[in-house]
Amino acid sequence: MDLYSFAPIAAALDAAHSLVTALIGLLDPVAGGVAAALAVVLVTVVVRLALLPASVATVRGEIQRRRLAPRLAALRKRYSSNPELLQRKTMELYSSERVSPFAGILTALIQAPVLSLLYGLFVVTTIGGHPNGLLTEELLGMPLGTSFLHAIGAGVPAPELLVFVVLLGGIGVVAWFSRRVTRRYTAAAAEEVPAAMRSVVGILSWMPFLTVIVAALVPLAATLYLAVTTTWTLVERQVLRRMLDPGSGAAPVAQLS
Repeated sequence: MDLYSFAPIAAALDAAHSLVTALIGLLDPVAGGVAAALAVVLVTVVVRLALLPASVATVRGEIQRRRLAPRLAALRKRYSSNPELLQRKTMELYSSERVSPFAGILTALIQAPVLSLLYGLFVVTTIGGHPNGLLTEELLGMPLGTSFLHAIGAGVPAPELLVFVVLLGGIGVVAWFSRRVTRRYTAAAAEEVPAAMRSVVGILSWMPFLTVIVAALVPLAATLYLAVTTTWTLVERQVLRRMLDPGSGAAPVAQLS
């Protein structure tokens, strides 16, 4: 079954198509050939602004875990000989303080439907019973509906792949910075995560690099979305950490290069 033919999803896709098409029409007199790409960027900005409350909640969760680090260390010292009791006491502390050890997942989960809609906008040939005009839109000569993997398979010359190289390279650099600054900020709290959960937290820390793989598989429009949203996330987290936890000493990204 075609997921995009399911009535609620089809209706959402049709509404998104109308919105993006209208936005391109508004931008075209000014942006010309990059109007569609600019529309994707503006949609990304609107989505991120709407997600700001979730982002604030995520950073507050990080701050709470840092605050609990000394108490978690005391629990580890007290119950080191009884791992099961230590894990129970640790989870009780998290529960009593209303702190989640998995802060940061919420914004990613909320963005998943947006990314799915963008994917559909640039791969589905017919939307709402009419041809999908977005399939003809391009960025620097590369169709917004073409993925990096498909372009390579089709034998697109290397110079024409430059837009993908820049975007994927940018996402990779942002992923590296994101993992580094996050691990540095949450180092104390991470040390006190129960052993049974530590491996999961460690795996989650590599999630930013999975974005590079996803970005290579989705249409160029979705790759552009991912490039903008990952960069936004990196900068936003640093700003929010400094605003909500001014004594943390969170280093500017530029100092971590």
